[in-house]
Amino acid sequence: MKRFLQAHATHPDWRFALAMVQPQLEAQRLGAGGRPACEPTLGWLYLTDHYASEAEALLAELQRHWPGVAWVGAVGVGVAASGVEYFDEPALSVMLAELPAADFRVFSGARPLGRFAAHTAQVHADPATPDLAELVADMAGRTATGYLFGGLAAARTRTLHIADGVLQGGLSGVAFSSEVALVSRVTQGCQPVGRTRRISASTDNVVTALDGEPALDCLLADLGAAGREPREVLPQLRQTLVGLTDPAERSDGSRSAQRGAFGPDTRVRHLVGLDPARRGVVVSDLAPEGLELAFCQRHAEAARRDLVRICAEIREELAPEELPLSATLPAGGAGEAPESGIAGAVYVSCSGRGGPHFGAPSAELQIVRRALGDVPLAGFFAGGEIARHHVYGYTGVLTVFRA
Repeated sequence: MKRFLQAHATHPDWRFALAMVQPQLEAQRLGAGGRPACEPTLGWLYLTDHYASEAEALLAELQRHWPGVAWVGAVGVGVAASGVEYFDEPALSVMLAELPAADFRVFSGARPLGRFAAHTAQVHADPATPDLAELVADMAGRTATGYLFGGLAAARTRTLHIADGVLQGGLSGVAFSSEVALVSRVTQGCQPVGRTRRISASTDNVVTALDGEPALDCLLADLGAAGREPREVLPQLRQTLVGLTDPAERSDGSRSAQRGAFGPDTRVRHLVGLDPARRGVVVSDLAPEGLELAFCQRHAEAARRDLVRICAEIREELAPEELPLSATLPAGGAGEAPESGIAGAVYVSCSGRGGPHFGAPSAELQIVRRALGDVPLAGFFAGGEIARHHVYGYTGVLTVFRA
C-alpha cells in the first residue's frame, strides 16, 4: 500500500482553505520526473462546522478536481491532521489513498453494501438517529471481524456525514476487504482507581452490590475514604466515572483494570448519583448483574499515558523489532515505502478532549505524531466515538493502515 496523501488548512472562506489544500495534495502525488506516483481512489474529508452550510459545494469541488475518487467523512467541532488540530475554527483536513476498487465499498442507507465481503468498516453517523446503537451493532455484524471504527458527527450548526454525497441522519462509511490491512486501538483516557469487581446486585442503572459488598462502600474504599460520608468527599466523587465490561466480550481473558488501563471491551460511563439508602451507585447506562465494573478517573495525565500506550501497541504490532520510536515517513513522494510501516491513519477523538484536555493546543495530536512518526493522518473531534460494535464517549480511536 502506497503512502497516503494528506493536507489541511484553515481560512474563514472554505474556497481559500481548499485552494491551499489542493497544491499540497498535488505535490505529494507526483513522483520522480514529475509523473504521478499515486492515483487516488478513496478520499477522506473532515470539515469543521463553520463550513457545514456549504458542504455540498466543497465536496463538489473536490469531486471535480479528483474524478474517480470515492469520498467519506463528517463534520466536527474540530478536525485533526498529523501533529495539529483545528478546534473551534474554520478548517478542513483531507486525505487520499490509492486502493484497488475491489477492496473497498462506500455505503449509506441509500447505498447498501450488497454482496461486498466486508472485513472491517469505518463508519460515520448522525447522533440524532433513532436506535443508533442497534444500527452500529447491525453494521458490525455485517463485517467478518465485527470491527468498526469511526465516530458521530458533531456540529453546532448542521450535523452531516459524507458518503459520495452530503447526508443527514443515519449511518454511512466505507467497508474494506481483508486485503486492506489495518490496526486500530481505543484510548479511554481514564485511570482505574481500584480493582475490577463483578456486579452482583443491580436494578436498571442502579448498582447496589459489587462482589457481594455494598457498591457505595466499594467506591469510598477505592477513593481512600472508607468509613466517611459521601458528602465529605464530593470533589473526588464528581471526578469519578465507571468502566463497564462484559466478560463475554473480553478478548484476552484478563481483567483490564488490573493492568492499569481499559481496552475496547470497556465502556466508560458517568457516575450520575448515589443511593445511600441501598448503599448503591447510579450509572448513566444499564448495568445488569454479571458485568464487571471498575471505578476510574479522567484527567490529563491519565489521558496522555493511555494515548502513548495505544500508540506503542500499534507500533509493536506493525513492526515489533524494526520500528524505533523516532521512525518517520520519508520526506519524498507518495510512491516511496514508509519506514514506519504505516501508509496513513485516521484519528477520531471526542470533542470533550482536544488540546485543553491535554494541556496545550494540538498536544493530543503531537503525542500521536511523536509516537508514530510524521504519518499522513486525518480525523475529527466527534460527538461520540465508534469502535467494534460500541459507541463510546470521551475516547480516542486511532486506526492505521499498513504500508
